Amino acid sequence: MAEQPKSESFMSLVKKGNTSSAVAMAGNAVLALCKGGAFLFSGSGAMFASAMHSLADAINQGFVFVGSVLSEKKPTPRFPTGFGRVINIFCMIAVIVVTIMAYETIHEGIHLLQHPVGHTGGLWINIGVLVLNILIDGAILIKAMKEILKEARAPKASGFGLVPAAIKNVGRAAPPTRLVFYEDVVAVLGATLALISVVVIALTNFALLDGIVTTLIGCLMIAVAFRVGYDNMIGLIGVAAPQDIEDKVSQTILADTHVADIQMMRIIQEGRYYHVEGLIELTKGLSLADADDIKFRIQEKLMTNPDIADAAISIIEDDGVNSWGKKHADISAK
Repeated sequence: MAEQPKSESFMSLVKKGNTSSAVAMAGNAVLALCKGGAFLFSGSGAMFASAMHSLADAINQGFVFVGSVLSEKKPTPRFPTGFGRVINIFCMIAVIVVTIMAYETIHEGIHLLQHPVGHTGGLWINIGVLVLNILIDGAILIKAMKEILKEARAPKASGFGLVPAAIKNVGRAAPPTRLVFYEDVVAVLGATLALISVVVIALTNFALLDGIVTTLIGCLMIAVAFRVGYDNMIGLIGVAAPQDIEDKVSQTILADTHVADIQMMRIIQEGRYYHVEGLIELTKGLSLADADDIKFRIQEKLMTNPDIADAAISIIEDDGVNSWGKKHADISAK
């Protein structure tokens, strides 16, 4: 491939960065400062846990946004397949940060279970900060769910229908968008639990609830770290595209009247992009020039899909065996 053009400036790459992670970074930085101040004033363990979570999210999203920018760099002679997997590396760094913060949160929760601290004042400050937390993280979560549908090329949804649609298509979203989604689900749940804890302790002085909620929030952070870590681990190894992507690519190829069969096709997902490699069988009797024209025409048609980074198609003459149909029949039988 040609070397990366000089016109690809730093700002042009920044504009391509994942917007969900940029918004989440700014929102969680503000929340971390507000919650930290409320914790210092009130001594609430649940508030401390929530502040640690927001701080972890802000640091994570900063890493992830940088990774999403770098992953948009075009292929070069040294890196011919591009930089799509860079985002997986940065998401793995984010997993380490979440794990450390989760450990600290669980450690504080266990301490509060052993040495409960009752209501120490600052009720309305805590309530105000946590309500602000729910509103900001809720808005970020809604944006992330809309980004999931956009990146997955799924039908738009609104209202309560947005939630199941996002859950259904989250696996097809870009790694940074998935990270924002998982983290903000936990952030909203954690803030809600912390709000309940603060109110209940103020009304009943059931101080043990503070430690329970703090530990639970830490465990939720561990769950996020495991989920995101697994997704990005297989992304670094190189994971096959979802079945519906393979179906769309095969339909595009087989739609050409001169294509008799697909003998082999491999689609690898890197970041939010796909790399297509295929060996297709053309109808008999074509000249070499005509066969080349058909190959280039199919490659150009595949490249009109904005999610496909490159397509390498090889051609042979039809061998009379329906390889692609046989493959799908075998998969269905399993």
